[in-house]
Amino acid sequence: MKKIILSFAIFSLIMTTSCTTPDGIDSDLSVVETAGATNFDKVFDVSNDNSGLVKITPIAEGVTKAVVALGEGTSDPVTIFPGEFVSHNYPEGNYTVSITTVDIAGKETTNDYALPIVYRAPQNINANTTNFAGTVLNLNATADYANGMLVTWGDGGANEVPTVMTGSLNNPFTAAGHNYAPGVYTLTITALSGGAATTTATYPITVFAPFGLPITYENPIQNYGIGGVFGGVNTAVVPNPFPGGINTSTTVWKFTKTNGAEVWGGTYTPIAAPNGVPINIDNGNKFKVMVYSTEVGKLLNFQLEQGSGGFPNTGIQVASTVANQWEELVFDFGGASVPAGTTFGQIVFQYNLSGPGTGEVIYIDNVSQSN
Repeated sequence: MKKIILSFAIFSLIMTTSCTTPDGIDSDLSVVETAGATNFDKVFDVSNDNSGLVKITPIAEGVTKAVVALGEGTSDPVTIFPGEFVSHNYPEGNYTVSITTVDIAGKETTNDYALPIVYRAPQNINANTTNFAGTVLNLNATADYANGMLVTWGDGGANEVPTVMTGSLNNPFTAAGHNYAPGVYTLTITALSGGAATTTATYPITVFAPFGLPITYENPIQNYGIGGVFGGVNTAVVPNPFPGGINTSTTVWKFTKTNGAEVWGGTYTPIAAPNGVPINIDNGNKFKVMVYSTEVGKLLNFQLEQGSGGFPNTGIQVASTVANQWEELVFDFGGASVPAGTTFGQIVFQYNLSGPGTGEVIYIDNVSQSN
């Protein structure tokens, strides 16, 4: 900000007339006719918030008024009197402001002043990139000193044309209703100063696909955090701690039945529409699960829930047969008399339903359905 604080000199002229001229008072007023405005200067009080607002206060001694030509646009010159100022919003650029002062004798004097206006780069971009309605992102963002914003959604390829966001200086900017296909993207926001300076920020965007089988724990657009736990069980997607044998995948699901966890503790994963793909029993009665456990003989319960047509929740328990290596357990619902066409909207895992948790840890991977 360039700021010079000056002011108009207050001029007053007192004239006294009478029939006689007192001693020491000269009746010759020619000095008024030759009096001139002196000490010309100016003040530009330039805002630094990218509004372009400039307060112009001309100063000079012995003036009666000043006429300010702003040097921008088609604005007419502005006449102001001692103690007054004029304000104007300038776009970024270089301007010449002309100030013509008129002294008490009516003499005019014009001075030109350079006025460079440079907008500052916006700061502190903050965007809400989680405001999804399904796969539709309604974006809002703020930034200090931003006169405009552009967004590149990241799904339009190398030639994507940025979208102009709606908003104004010191107010939020919005862009509504961009529909993504499931995938991983990089969203870019460009904050505009109103001049040459810009600032950009990027944000990773993950649009999840509807959850359903098979579950591999490898798909970046599958939300493996969907659902939850109950009864003191903990879960997490982790790097495969024991790659080898039948399972060399990179990531797996860690299931911990903590000390004191309830006998019935477990996990639930909703796969009902619209956020999931329900299981249709017509696609197979068998469900295969890769499991790594440290104990032989404890049972893993795999349960189908939220059956269509009122079909009850149904679970199958299968025991681990080997310790400290990956094996595939098969849960066969062929004997459960599930009617054809029945769909299920949720799956549940429980481990060792014969007792409370003792800190057991198993790893689960590659949940699939087959005949």
